[in-house]
Amino acid sequence: MKRILPSLLSALLLGCTSLAGAQSDSLAISPSLSEPAYPVFSTELPGERSSVQTMDLTRQSADVWGRMRRGFGMPDLASPVVDQHLAAFTARPQAVTNILERGRKYLYHIITELEKRGMPTELALLPLVESAYNPMAFSPAKAAGLWQFIPSTGKDFQLQQNWWVDERRDVVASTNAALQYLQAVYELQGDWHLALASYNWGENAVLRAVNSNRNAGKPTDFNSLKMPRETAQYVPKLQAIKMIVAHPERYGIKLPDIPNTPYFVTVERNQGMDLAVAARLAEMPLSEFQALNPAYNRPVIPGSHDADLVLPVENARKFNDNLAAHAGQPLVNWKTYTVPRAGRIEEVAQRLRQSPDTLRAANGLAPRARLAAGYTLLIPQDADTTLAAAPAPAPKAQTRAIKVSKNPPPRALSKSVTRPVANADKPRRRS
Repeated sequence: MKRILPSLLSALLLGCTSLAGAQSDSLAISPSLSEPAYPVFSTELPGERSSVQTMDLTRQSADVWGRMRRGFGMPDLASPVVDQHLAAFTARPQAVTNILERGRKYLYHIITELEKRGMPTELALLPLVESAYNPMAFSPAKAAGLWQFIPSTGKDFQLQQNWWVDERRDVVASTNAALQYLQAVYELQGDWHLALASYNWGENAVLRAVNSNRNAGKPTDFNSLKMPRETAQYVPKLQAIKMIVAHPERYGIKLPDIPNTPYFVTVERNQGMDLAVAARLAEMPLSEFQALNPAYNRPVIPGSHDADLVLPVENARKFNDNLAAHAGQPLVNWKTYTVPRAGRIEEVAQRLRQSPDTLRAANGLAPRARLAAGYTLLIPQDADTTLAAAPAPAPKAQTRAIKVSKNPPPRALSKSVTRPVANADKPRRRS
């Protein structure tokens, strides 16, 4: 994603107006979406003929799919590329079902946030295109999270990125940022297909492509623009999955049964604690806890980070009850340790009598990392640092002759790792 226009960012920070959602110039070319997916009834009076139909919008949907269909608001896109993606999806029905199942944890929340803003609810399918609903997804372009923000875009949308946390992976924070951005580029472009292209390619690039076509007397719709292959595939892929969600039986795909109820709630937290301790208090596997709280880079949730915990509804009460019962007991089983002298992580681990793998994992270090003197490590609370602080033994005297070559080989270069700033710069998206 390219850097967002300053005027666009200013407007976004001042607050975007809500969207009406559907556009009146819908192409309505896809028979798969032309049929209503909700109850309709005629307003005809006896002896009269009327073409007006009304929708029963007061009726609650039993699952998220019915709710999503009721909020579809984007014009349909017709192109051979849409047909190609549709064929690819329908050729692997179980894979589609599995990916949508992965979205179970997030779909209710995303749809709710879209409805608050009056935005088309099919945008809740965009993380399928972006990350396959994997909040830990990380691209070669360094985009991260469900919505695949690159570092610079994350900063523009105030997503913290530091040694402790990466809010591009935070389910609640990144969803809010993504919908803010989508809303802003829609207001800039006035067209959802171009807004989505902007989200993928950058709004500056899309504006240049539109202006180029306009100056050449060519159409400026999505299908008429010259754009990178990834962007040209991006919107058609979303259209194809939307068609499947609209009529799964037509394409032989079974949607997972996801009820129209919240999967998670947020729980206030005002102190630091281990991820493992938090998961234990919530009575849930650590892997499940991390799927809802994937922003943390370390095994500790820092007390300075003010984000709430995200927990399944049934586990939130358990967490609060167990936390109250845990009073007086430690919530953090890690401490910091300043490396007194430079050395490889294996050497430091040996002095601390700890596993090198444990220290690497906790501190995000490369296998052969060399630490500079003064580097601060996260180490287990029970690690004994007294021996590690002892001075290194004096080297033994050399007794054999050392051959000095005329052209000695260059010294191996090894980067010393320096301690990143722990309180973060305040964090923009991809391309």
